Amino acid sequence: MSFENLKNQTFPSITKQDWKLKAEESMKGKSVDLLQTTTYEDIKLKALYTRLDEQKISDYPGGSDFRRGIYPLGYQTNNWKIAQRLTAKTLTELKGKIQAAIKNGQTAIAFDVSNELFNGTEKLSGILGELIETFPFAINTKERQPELLTELTEMAMEKGNGNRITGYVANDPISIFAEEGRMSNEALTKWSEDIKLANSNLPILRTVLVNTTVYHQGGANAVQELGIAAATGVYYIQRLFEAGMKLDDVLSKMIFQFSIGSNFFMELAKLRAARILWNKITGVYGAEPKSRGMHITAETSTYTKTVYDPHVNILRAGNEAFAAVLGGVQYLHVAPFDDVTGSTPLSERIARNTQNILMEEAYLQKVADPAGGSWYVESLTAELAEKAWAYFQQLEANGGILEVLQSNKLQNDINAISEKRKQDTFTRKQSVIGTNIYANLEEQVQLSKDNRLATNSNYDSSQINFEAIKQTRGAEPFESLREISLKIENKSGSKPQISMLCLGELRQYKPRLDFVKGFLAVGGIKAFESSSITSYEAAKQFVQNHKTNYLCLCGSNEQYEQIGHEMVSTLKKEFPDLVIYMAGLQEKEDQIQWLSEGIRQFVHVKSNCYETLSIILKEMEVFAGEASKA
Repeated sequence: MSFENLKNQTFPSITKQDWKLKAEESMKGKSVDLLQTTTYEDIKLKALYTRLDEQKISDYPGGSDFRRGIYPLGYQTNNWKIAQRLTAKTLTELKGKIQAAIKNGQTAIAFDVSNELFNGTEKLSGILGELIETFPFAINTKERQPELLTELTEMAMEKGNGNRITGYVANDPISIFAEEGRMSNEALTKWSEDIKLANSNLPILRTVLVNTTVYHQGGANAVQELGIAAATGVYYIQRLFEAGMKLDDVLSKMIFQFSIGSNFFMELAKLRAARILWNKITGVYGAEPKSRGMHITAETSTYTKTVYDPHVNILRAGNEAFAAVLGGVQYLHVAPFDDVTGSTPLSERIARNTQNILMEEAYLQKVADPAGGSWYVESLTAELAEKAWAYFQQLEANGGILEVLQSNKLQNDINAISEKRKQDTFTRKQSVIGTNIYANLEEQVQLSKDNRLATNSNYDSSQINFEAIKQTRGAEPFESLREISLKIENKSGSKPQISMLCLGELRQYKPRLDFVKGFLAVGGIKAFESSSITSYEAAKQFVQNHKTNYLCLCGSNEQYEQIGHEMVSTLKKEFPDLVIYMAGLQEKEDQIQWLSEGIRQFVHVKSNCYETLSIILKEMEVFAGEASKA
């Protein structure tokens, strides 16, 4: 073939109908509609996105509605800041950690604000020195904002460098209210005064935070996070207007904080949709286009992290950080893989290097908006923005962010989604590797830790109380099962176990045996398997030898029908206290007979794993307690 002919070669045109027919052929006649999934945001994800899903977007970032970012050249001219939050007990320790972090790639001054960090007499400005003018701040001050702003203001007035202090030293009092379950008008008034005062002395520093991580940690979906962010942002604009600040000054002080979850494309679209919403809101207020760009600080989600098999958290955090960068953040914190139980220098280094790899080896700073124009991403962004705008309007129609918190409407909305997430985790529709699937029975970990800043209880007497948004992680219920298992082991001297009655030959019982062993391991329960059982006498001998209270039949349906019925009913008569489970779900018409013969429950892929194991472990805990007393 000549080169000219080669150039003129084309692929045959394929229509969506052609693809549908081919897909259904591979699915053996089933409809491709089965490939659609519905997200927690009630968005239906199609199996295929085509040019028909194309959205009208700006030709470059920094234009139109800012969905593609706030800078025309993206990170090529304004790279995101590696803002790893450092933990320290003293300012001297913090100084050493910051210097070491900067030497190894940190590009912002970021640390966890804790009460113990400020117990001494040393000043923050003293330990940071010239770094304050070289690196931007990235600090959620929580309730320590007045002290930090006062110290920076004093330093700025003394050295005349207030216009060289950049980044954000910001607080979101409403997010604190939501987490604590109480609000104070006095605290909001004091906060407004602090922001206004800092505006004149620290003109470039951002001090107003809209922090949605509290809602994310409560189980909120992306639509709710965006609607809450918009409603909170509007409230702060109004509040600072009333304090006498100008619109441009208020907008220049604001920064939005998001947690980035495990749904890669949804989280990427969430950040893009957030900028669309904020551009629309600030446009209504009459802001100039240059003031409408949303500045975003992001962190990898704590909700998605686990205590068990913590090294998987490295993969989770890497996926979340990747989504954050493609979404166009300005600051990013990647949590160490063992952050739930207490980070180490190694885990902190891995977390920081995750960003260094994205920046220096994946070259994400070299391409402006790499996701731009994707039919799937742009379609998802547009639908998410529409739903979030509707939810924002709903919050405003109900009185705004403070009113929906006081009435518990917001909490109820979030709890509904949180419950869906929980049930999907319980039934293992959502896999949490190393926790509700592929659990390691031999793993031993520390189960509890609370890093959060102790909050200030000195509110005014007129404070309003309401339901707090509980901060949680998706893996916590299963981790609590492992904790019960550990208590049983400490009382009895051995791991809780269930005996596996293996019917027939290895090939007949092994698939269900392996499934049940993995099912039980999630709760820290060991499966003790029998040899091949083909008669009632062998089954009886196995039960007697191992003095077991719990038994699970594992075998094929054929084995169940041939020897299972007589075996179950006879064992139940001879050992009345024996609790018997069966691996696999039988036909509905057969289930009644099995249950009447003595089967307590069928263990199968659709079982509520958490509920089943919770009942078993609580019973075992009672038995272990009675045995220890005896």
